[in-house]
Amino acid sequence: MLIDGSGRHISYLRLSVTDRCDLRCTYCMPEGFQSDDEPREWLSFDELERLAGVFARQGVEHIRLTGGEPLLRRNLPELAARLAAVPGIRDLSLSTNGTRLAEFAGELRRAGVARLNVSLDSLDRNRVAQIARRDVLPQILDGLEAARGLGFRQIKINMVALPDTSHDEIEAMTEYCIARGFILRLIETMPVGQSGQNAGFIDLRPVMQRMREQFGLIDGVVPGGGPARYLVSPDRKFKIGFITAISQHFCDTCNRIRLAANGTLHLCLGRDEAVDFRQLMRSGHSDTEILAALQAGLAHKPARHDFGNTQHRLIRMMSATGG
Repeated sequence: MLIDGSGRHISYLRLSVTDRCDLRCTYCMPEGFQSDDEPREWLSFDELERLAGVFARQGVEHIRLTGGEPLLRRNLPELAARLAAVPGIRDLSLSTNGTRLAEFAGELRRAGVARLNVSLDSLDRNRVAQIARRDVLPQILDGLEAARGLGFRQIKINMVALPDTSHDEIEAMTEYCIARGFILRLIETMPVGQSGQNAGFIDLRPVMQRMREQFGLIDGVVPGGGPARYLVSPDRKFKIGFITAISQHFCDTCNRIRLAANGTLHLCLGRDEAVDFRQLMRSGHSDTEILAALQAGLAHKPARHDFGNTQHRLIRMMSATGG
């Protein structure tokens, strides 16, 4: 097993395949941002499959494909099929903004992707266009409808709670998810990159209490290895999670590491400690040496993030981290 310096068992790899995105969400990426990375700097499918094998042999069971927007990576279903076949990987999931989901949902499901997380911050078209800086709500909703009947084990809606997010928007999203069997997750903004630092913050704890009372929800658990705290309806048909990285951190149960598209392994979303696997692989190091570098890095995985420390500002953006 992979054990970090705080004694936590690492079983979950968030694997970014690109730092590109077709949206420019206000809390994530500046409008005119262009990545400095070139595709040749991204890990190849062979390199990603090799690393997945090294991690899986040490107890990593869950891989989530992320970006940027992962569906911008050419031939992504091929990579998904290769990762799903890696011995020891029991759960393959994907995070997406949903703009290309209608096109790829069937291929992803056939390739072995079991669960989807789809980012959707409102059901109001103008509001989505304001946040994403693109008019994309119809494409996202079409993608969700395409995915709904394909047998994915879970479909989660990730809704970032911005300071001007209204209770009416949250209630509308709740009703939307109840009607379709989706799991809703409300997420506090995180100060990663300048966009994240400028986005503002809303404490989700009062929202959690209000939702508990309004919908008669009780504490619950949802499988999947993520950081959310869940409330569920008494019949267990509706589930809502709250990811409270700022107001109520979950660092003591962190089981995750993040591999950026360029091969940098980020040991904590809110800190700078990292391991460069691209350099190791492309200079001919063996799997044994790669594992040794991983274990050495994990020994320095921070006990918790520094989001509350105004003196520590992360410069990298979420899209370059493998968010």
